[in-house]
Amino acid sequence: MASSEVDIKTRSRALELIRSHFKKLVEESEKGHKLQLVFPKRTLSNTIYDQKAKMLLLGPDVQYRSFTDINEAKKFMQTLLMASIIYNTLRNNEYPTIRDLFYRGKHSISYTSVDGKTISENSWDEQRESDSVIRDLEVLLNILREDLLILSKEKGKVVGNLVIRSGNDVIDLSKMGHGAYAIEPTPDLIEFIDVDAEYVLVVEKDAVFQQLHRYGFWRKNKVVLVTSAGQPDRATRRFVRRLSEEYKLPVYVLCDSDPYGFYIYSVFKVGSITLSYESERLSTPTAKFIGVTLTDIFGTEIFKDVLKKHGVKEALEEVTKGISKLGSKQPYLTPEERKNFVIKAKLRDVERAVELVGYRVAEACLESPEYKSKIKRKEGASGYPWFLTPEWVRELCIFFYTTSKLEIEAITGKGLKFLADEYIPRKIKSGDWIE
Repeated sequence: MASSEVDIKTRSRALELIRSHFKKLVEESEKGHKLQLVFPKRTLSNTIYDQKAKMLLLGPDVQYRSFTDINEAKKFMQTLLMASIIYNTLRNNEYPTIRDLFYRGKHSISYTSVDGKTISENSWDEQRESDSVIRDLEVLLNILREDLLILSKEKGKVVGNLVIRSGNDVIDLSKMGHGAYAIEPTPDLIEFIDVDAEYVLVVEKDAVFQQLHRYGFWRKNKVVLVTSAGQPDRATRRFVRRLSEEYKLPVYVLCDSDPYGFYIYSVFKVGSITLSYESERLSTPTAKFIGVTLTDIFGTEIFKDVLKKHGVKEALEEVTKGISKLGSKQPYLTPEERKNFVIKAKLRDVERAVELVGYRVAEACLESPEYKSKIKRKEGASGYPWFLTPEWVRELCIFFYTTSKLEIEAITGKGLKFLADEYIPRKIKSGDWIE
């Protein structure tokens, strides 16, 4: 089958980018100059949270990868090897996966040591090595791997009043039957022909997405309904970002009420540390968390009780100002429903929450003697800046105090109609969300 016009253009741009970039390296070699690659460091220490942009970005630090440096020579050659493989797949009209690229570059090089022994060494031993080299190339070339026509497994799904062009086909996403459109690995090659929606609802759980889809939630509310099916892949994040950026659609995220669900939301909103170099294309800074929150479960009176305990208010005010001035709200669950639906948090959940909001909040709010004795105080565990807001500190404080969590499915335990016709619309209409 002939390639689509958009694929041909993308392939041409990628080829020219790689050719022009590495041509400079050839020219340096011909001049007898030192061969080295210079690109931003992809390290935690060089990842910063931009308060104004509300996203994770790479800082100003750069690293030098030199062919003549014994400590960097292998990485240097791995980078050129991967660039060469990708260049050839583009020339040959191929669509490799990251797994394909791992195998294409995996080979042994034999050499004789100074003591006469023959030694063999692999170009790379595990896929995480080749994946890291691909990410280095993305930073070096300032391009997403998807724009190099490197494919990955489809994960996210979408349904709604959207008409798109993918390749040479026009697809109406409102006519998918009981299924949904699997978001393709190259979301920037999708052309939005018509978008008739008032907002985007991202649902963490695929099962809940299916329930809302079957119920006709997106038709009734003019919604683009998306699922990340757990931790979001790059394609889903980029697809959501495009809808937000190009059509100014509000984005609401519905996740489990636990530290893992909260983090999934933050990946959509601010990006991830691993891919901070692509946050400007993958994150959606305007995304709002509509639930499920701990205050949806317990209301806010329980937090007021926690603040009355010795030293709690002072400790939390040191973390974030204005926490005691937050408004009140009633829970969506009755005491009996809480008893039936709430799940006891495990130690790993508590430790994950400490990563999000810091040890200071955990120390002030955690009541469980068992967890308090087991949790380890980590140096520098002060929490992620985007979680250190009054609303999020309150949520995590309630989590530590109750050591409770709740899945989205518990809300459907009150009935699918409750979730679709009351809970979600009421929260959006009343502005009951966290940013």
